[in-house]
Amino acid sequence: MTKDASPQLCLIGAGNMGGALLSGWLEKGVLGGKMPVVLDPHAGPHLQSLAAEGRISLNPDTGGLDPDVVLVAVKPQVFLEVLAPLEFLKDTKALVVSVVAGKEIAAFKDQLGAGAAVVRAMPNTPAAIGLGMSVAKASDEVSAAQRDLATRLLEAVGRVAWVEKEDDLNAVTAVSGSGPAYVFLMIEALAAAGVAQGLNEELAMTLAVETVRGAGALAAVSEDDAATLRQKVTSPGGTTAAALEVLMGDPGLKELMGEAVAAATERARELG
Repeated sequence: MTKDASPQLCLIGAGNMGGALLSGWLEKGVLGGKMPVVLDPHAGPHLQSLAAEGRISLNPDTGGLDPDVVLVAVKPQVFLEVLAPLEFLKDTKALVVSVVAGKEIAAFKDQLGAGAAVVRAMPNTPAAIGLGMSVAKASDEVSAAQRDLATRLLEAVGRVAWVEKEDDLNAVTAVSGSGPAYVFLMIEALAAAGVAQGLNEELAMTLAVETVRGAGALAAVSEDDAATLRQKVTSPGGTTAAALEVLMGDPGLKELMGEAVAAATERARELG
């Protein structure tokens, strides 16, 4: 890293996830006074505006690039197509952080050299509003300082955790990577159930969204675990107990969620 501790960063791919990370870095000043380089052949109006304002360097000549950290946020199907032509990445000494779904650390070493320092991370879509959950695995070449840098970059869009086994990222993908879709499905189902009981669609959806938002926020700050919070809401013989008798039946929500996460974990392994 540079002596002033502000990393020179190159972002490859500024779509949904890359764009969310870039916004977090700029908003929170993570990069200090260093202007990030952004490589994206499909740069939209927002990136062009940031470039015009002098906040990013957009698609410069890569011949002289020598960044401290490279974050790769492209779709897995164009991974090789994008990285292979970039000569500055060959045997790079930079920290390489990947948020490319399904691409293992070994795939990056094949492209960048066996000695590449690679962090593979799995963020999720709430990163778009700064409430993401990212889980990361570092290759053996990643130094303590580089790991701290990766944490700072990912924390710009939410919380960060680390795992020691790369295979754990398959389960992480199934729980938090895919997890927002499970919650969105729950919102859909809860709203539809409200409509079935006579509520209008707008009110039912508002109730479902705000209930999930509030319950999640409460779980995040409470000293009680989820099971205890559930029990506190459940009066014996009351309305919540009647509903939970259905949801905790056989098969219940826990069993179905277990099957769903197991299926997603296995698919993540296949894709990897």
